[in-house]
Amino acid sequence: MAKFRKKKGSGQQAINTASLPDIVFMLLFFFMVSTTMKEVSLKIQLKQPEATELSKLEKKSLVTYIYVGVPQKQYQNTFGSEPRLQLNDQFATVDDIRNYIVQERESMRESDRSKMTVSIKADYDTPMGIITEVKQALREAQALKISYSARKADQVPM
Repeated sequence: MAKFRKKKGSGQQAINTASLPDIVFMLLFFFMVSTTMKEVSLKIQLKQPEATELSKLEKKSLVTYIYVGVPQKQYQNTFGSEPRLQLNDQFATVDDIRNYIVQERESMRESDRSKMTVSIKADYDTPMGIITEVKQALREAQALKISYSARKADQVPM
């Protein structure tokens, strides 16, 4: 009688890597689509006020932001501890708002210029006098669509 021996495998089978490039490109595409780039690095402390009735801005490409608040700790030696304006990545004064709005309006398409909205992102503790000065400067620059950024009353502060 003959003996039959089972052949033992020579280790584990190799993993099929034919679909690996497809998976890598799918992940890459997913992250490219779902990731947004941070446009402005905040140089002010910003604790947004709470609100109960909020609405989202529809076209964010038509929104220009003005940040108002106390400079962060690393900037307080240079700019002090009083509330300041931040336009893009620079500290500014109320007098700079008009030029900033004109520059932002010029960077938009002709058809979108009338739809431009200015969003004021102000710290909770910012005095109303500064907000009033910003609104006056926006009126002079013919930027009449203004929105105020806030967070929902039940959200945790940033």
